[in-house]
Amino acid sequence: MDDITVRRHVLDELELAPMIDAAQIGVAVENGVVTLTGHVRNYAEKGIAERAALRVRGVRAVVEQIEVRYPDNPRIGDEALADRCARVLEWDVEIPERSIALKVERGCVTLEGSVPRYHQKAAVDRALRRLAGVTDIVNLIAVKPAARADEVRARIRAALKQSAKAPDTIRVSVEGGKVILDGCVDVWRERELAERAAWSVPGVSAVEDRLTLA
Repeated sequence: MDDITVRRHVLDELELAPMIDAAQIGVAVENGVVTLTGHVRNYAEKGIAERAALRVRGVRAVVEQIEVRYPDNPRIGDEALADRCARVLEWDVEIPERSIALKVERGCVTLEGSVPRYHQKAAVDRALRRLAGVTDIVNLIAVKPAARADEVRARIRAALKQSAKAPDTIRVSVEGGKVILDGCVDVWRERELAERAAWSVPGVSAVEDRLTLA
């Protein structure tokens, strides 16, 4: 399909897309790569326009250069917007507590941190995209699976294999990213090794050491 035809189909798709004013969006196509320009009323409309273009047969990629212009609301300061974003994330039950750090610069929200599952990363984006004042979202959140108790036990066993104390005397439980070590060790060095082994497992965000000296 040639670029002229692809452009026409993209324009048609934008006309059918809900919420957006297609007349405010420019479309250019070169070798199947679509560039979207112009402006929309909020960040959510940027995503609608991009997805509309990607639905068109013959589109190889989309370069999104659309600007967000809030028509009626005065510009929200970055400090107020950051506070609003933080509150939204706190209220969202899909997003693990205290797992995300955010910063705001001229309405652009940058997200960092980690979550156990991809749908939680997507949930952060969905939660913020409709907020007034958001002009862009840079989602740098990493997806890291939660720690598994069997993996923690294996790491501890390996760490203590030269020790006289049997690693089976150390009980391991996992609550999300938190590892709880219970039981007893012969020397404090073994306690240190067990704790360090627990921290080495991907997905561990906290270690509670309840080990005692035998």
